[in-house]
Amino acid sequence: MDYRKCAEEIFQKVGGRENLISAAHCATRLRLVIADNSKMDMKALESIDGVKGVFSNAGQLQLILGTGTVNKVYDEFLAVSGLTAATKEEVKAAAASRQPLPQRMVKALGDVFVPILPAIVASGLIMGILEGLSKAWPALAESGTYTIFHLFSNAAFVFLPILVAVSAARVFGGNLFLGAVIGMIMIHSDLVNAWSVADYVASGAAIPTADVWFGLYDINLTGYQGHVIPVIIAVWFMCQLEKRLHKLVPEMLDLFVTPLVTVCATGYLTLTIFGPVFSTVENWVLDGVQQLITIPFGIGAAIMGAIYPLTVVCGVHHMYNVIEAGMLSSAGLNTWMPIASAANFAQGAACLAVALKTRERRTKALALPSAMSAALGITEPAIFGVNLRLVKPLAAGMVGGAAGSVVGSLFGIGATAYGVTGLFGFLTTTDYIIPYAIELAVSFAVAFAVSWVLYHDEAAESPAASTEDAPSALDCQPGTVYSPIQGKVIPMQDIPDATFAAGVLGEGCGIEPAVGRVVAPFDGTVSTVAETKHAIGLESPDGMELLIHVGINTVELDGKGFRVHCAEGDTVKAGQLLLEFDRQIIQSAGLSTTTAVLVTNAEDLGAVSVQTGEAKELAPILTVPVPAN
Repeated sequence: MDYRKCAEEIFQKVGGRENLISAAHCATRLRLVIADNSKMDMKALESIDGVKGVFSNAGQLQLILGTGTVNKVYDEFLAVSGLTAATKEEVKAAAASRQPLPQRMVKALGDVFVPILPAIVASGLIMGILEGLSKAWPALAESGTYTIFHLFSNAAFVFLPILVAVSAARVFGGNLFLGAVIGMIMIHSDLVNAWSVADYVASGAAIPTADVWFGLYDINLTGYQGHVIPVIIAVWFMCQLEKRLHKLVPEMLDLFVTPLVTVCATGYLTLTIFGPVFSTVENWVLDGVQQLITIPFGIGAAIMGAIYPLTVVCGVHHMYNVIEAGMLSSAGLNTWMPIASAANFAQGAACLAVALKTRERRTKALALPSAMSAALGITEPAIFGVNLRLVKPLAAGMVGGAAGSVVGSLFGIGATAYGVTGLFGFLTTTDYIIPYAIELAVSFAVAFAVSWVLYHDEAAESPAASTEDAPSALDCQPGTVYSPIQGKVIPMQDIPDATFAAGVLGEGCGIEPAVGRVVAPFDGTVSTVAETKHAIGLESPDGMELLIHVGINTVELDGKGFRVHCAEGDTVKAGQLLLEFDRQIIQSAGLSTTTAVLVTNAEDLGAVSVQTGEAKELAPILTVPVPAN
């Protein structure tokens, strides 16, 4: 392809130099930050030769170009635009700064709560399982084992302010341990436990007070167990103060003065202003949400169940974490979870209807695993990969989510954790198993039926091009791709990434690696090596172009855990070591190690045959028809 022409067309369609802020690329995508989205032509961008897909995410415009192409187009794009090369982190920071203030605030909330999600999920699951077992076996509730595991189940909620404070300090750029101190101050044992205030009032005992601000007024010496918003506000202030002091205080005094002033000032303001004011605000928010979802006949729940997917599309759904955490801490029951679960399950059902009805191979390959993922609570593949693009399934899912949310509201379903929806939600709704099953059934049935009726397969393949009539790859002159990694070979559509699973970057398979070693899958030439070392492109003498992409979203590791043993332009032999990677580092970052092995020019060669199952290194896994010599 003409890389210069592709770059020039992209430059023109995004609105020229005055509409560009920064540019970077990963192994497959050109990543741009745009000043004004209204000045670019998305339709025209999608039609540019070489551009395989265009979408916006987290303030970035991402153009899928493919391995071996993106770096060449990027070089030409820099020359055409006059921009200087930027790192992916710089582009990410620039994109975040362009987002509206409310969106940045919601993103910050998500960044605070997502890392502590495993702790909340673990505690909630233990609590749900323990309560379920004690109902089936009442004697368990009187045992020491029950006492021990009950302690485990509520530990994260008892000390939630400390978890939130540490996570908030990380997000806002402060010292994590100073953040922990602020969280400890807010639930210190010298303060009356917030959950014991009602007992104090009932017994007629006076809650201790302290006169503050030189005797101007008194505050109740109560802790902030069950609160999260005051903690976030306090730690945000702490981080701003700490960073300012680091700049002002001489270096020789910084170690002593900055922590002292930061803790004293923040702690005092927290107990006298931030805590009293924002705990009241948080109570108002929680009361408002409770009032909304308890509107008679489930009207409020239906509204929220319908619009929930739209908040996912806008990327603001993490704001619900604050509500759910507050519900769990204050009342021990998360009544927001049934709404999220109904909405998520319904989007999966609508996506499944598309998968079963469509005859278009790529849509089916993407929709089926996306629907299964949504049933387990992960809806992004279904929403962004299928439903939003086709519109009608998204609307059908909204209808199903509304119907299921009404059921959840009428039954008063609640959960013992947040972040767990769909089928896994049964583990946290042990007191409401039958009502929860009814809710999911209603959500599924309504969304599936509406999607089946509304969706029309306008892009279906003609009978001559259908999968059933396509010639077998074994009838053609084959090229062979041997397994570059020892592990389990899975179908391409099972790769946990919508772009790879849909075949946008080529046809092939995924490998769940058993070892952290990648070897050359045939004799050929290294066409590209990603800057972040997680992806390699190869070309074979018989015309195959192959992408080996280790892990999903591993570009975020910026090369950590990867060691490359080849360079662009190298001639390699089958079995030659190309790359080593640390599976533990990838998994500890919360990323999948599933490796995509894709023939990127399959559309020029023919159908790709895949041999799935356990594969040793250099076992044949892909067969590709290549032109005769």
